[in-house]
Amino acid sequence: MNARIKLSVVLMGAGLILAFLPYNASKTFQMKPDELVAEALNNEIYFSVDQVARFVNNEDSAIRIVDLRSREEFLECNIPGSVNIPFNDFLNPDWEGYINQKTVKNIFYGNGEETANVAWTIATGLGYENNFVMKGGMNEWYKTVMLSNFEGDRITPRENALFETRLKARRLFTQLNSLPDSLKMQFLEAKRLEESQLDGGCE
Repeated sequence: MNARIKLSVVLMGAGLILAFLPYNASKTFQMKPDELVAEALNNEIYFSVDQVARFVNNEDSAIRIVDLRSREEFLECNIPGSVNIPFNDFLNPDWEGYINQKTVKNIFYGNGEETANVAWTIATGLGYENNFVMKGGMNEWYKTVMLSNFEGDRITPRENALFETRLKARRLFTQLNSLPDSLKMQFLEAKRLEESQLDGGCE
């Protein structure tokens, strides 16, 4: 029941956004509401923060992490390798090459999960593929990755591997976000240039 209520809120939010934000008039939802509801209720649209941490550590080129927070929040701190598409600019046609593609998996995140769910609903409703949500958003990233520790006398191999993954992702996060703003901007601009060159290549 909670999932259905949550989904109803997401769909209403998406409808309001599409009604009030400027966008190409030819862009309309391609999916029927019942199809969108069925897909939204599928847990396969979610990646856990531990999965995202592994992608970050491996610099997985098949994954694009999309930060939907404001530019100011993004510059303050962000998950390494992520690209900033502020939610209030999500429907800008300039971002369509990032959001509407068939090869790279986009994983949306905000502070919580709500913004990413609405972004996913819009992208999927428009017929764009390969869009997903990081479960729990940045709040869950802090709780699980940045504050993780294991207590007790013994640690299983699985727990140890998980802790090592989180620790490496935590170090990368701390290193990136401790850079001076000028160096961080250079890094982010280089990343964006690299992404735009990849988007402009052959399919």
